[in-house]
Amino acid sequence: MEKTTNKMGAMKVNKLMLATGIPMIISMVLQAFYNIVDSAFVSNMANGGEAALNALTLAFPVQMLMIAVSIGTGVGMNALLSKSLGAGDKETAAKTAGNAQSLAGIIFILCVLFGFLGTGGYISTQTKNEEIYIMGTEYLHICCTFSLGIVFFAIYEKLLQSTGLSVYSTIAQVLGALTNIVLDPILIYGLLGLPEMGVRGAAYATVIGQHVSMISALIFHYALNRDVKNGVKYLKLSADIVRRIYSIGLPAIIAQALMSVMTYGLNLILVRVDEMMVTAYGLFYKIQQFILFAAFGLRDAITPIVSFNHGMKDRQRVIYGMKYGIGYTLIIMVLGLIVLESFAKPISSLFGLSGETQGLCVDAMRIISVSFVFAGFNIAAQ
Repeated sequence: MEKTTNKMGAMKVNKLMLATGIPMIISMVLQAFYNIVDSAFVSNMANGGEAALNALTLAFPVQMLMIAVSIGTGVGMNALLSKSLGAGDKETAAKTAGNAQSLAGIIFILCVLFGFLGTGGYISTQTKNEEIYIMGTEYLHICCTFSLGIVFFAIYEKLLQSTGLSVYSTIAQVLGALTNIVLDPILIYGLLGLPEMGVRGAAYATVIGQHVSMISALIFHYALNRDVKNGVKYLKLSADIVRRIYSIGLPAIIAQALMSVMTYGLNLILVRVDEMMVTAYGLFYKIQQFILFAAFGLRDAITPIVSFNHGMKDRQRVIYGMKYGIGYTLIIMVLGLIVLESFAKPISSLFGLSGETQGLCVDAMRIISVSFVFAGFNIAAQ
């Protein structure tokens, strides 16, 4: 077997999994952070805080779906590109990167169309409360029509991760998250002489942060990613490349999209009982995303490691990649279980909920987090 100097095929797999996985975990946790930080600020608005939190909860399944399709496309590209590089096929790697960027453009157009045509109808299926309907529609419209950042960041993030440059994707994610944190109180509450924008401010802070992450990752890719050739000719869609991307990416899309469908379905059920239940469950789900997205981050480290070494035809390293990937994922989920069981009440108290709503949120944390270990194995095994 030909020796390689690329760390994806040379570094000890247990160390490689940590070196590659930790930046990816941080990046994915920060992805979940966008949603929870918006919720924290809007829930503490002087007027209508709990209604605003409810509105963001109703919009959340569509945001999850956009993330699922974008990241799933990136995961498929990541696996195919890493395998191609491991096999020394740089032409296929370049076509894979170019096709993924073209697919991101199509996804973005679909998100914009939904933003203009579908947001009102979607929110109206989940609430009859006029205040919540207006807030939810405004928030979701902005997130969809300005979704360029979240869609293309998912691709450039995976391009960096697939070649072992995951630290730069994490830097890009951190820059976007910090932008969101700074802008949220300014735009929501109307600080520094700006008008008070409420949930619209939360939406604008989110999409601006996402664009900062995307632009940073784009710059890092074109400046530092020497393993992948770039060019307009590689953007031309190839049926074979697209098929190979989604042969791996589609299961990842479905797995995450099902969570979106489940959340939407539960919203429809819970709103018939009490809107407080929708708010409580939606908040718990955003808190839970921190744990689940950490597991998704490690899953995204397993993918290029296994793919690169499969391309090199190194069976032993592939087996080690699976072994350490599953083991480390289970550790993450056990730690998540311990944290939520131990600190459910203080975590929920950060969001200015009424006593009954907070009690429902605490109950949800303590009951549902028991399933984390099973969910972790499922995520790694994908």
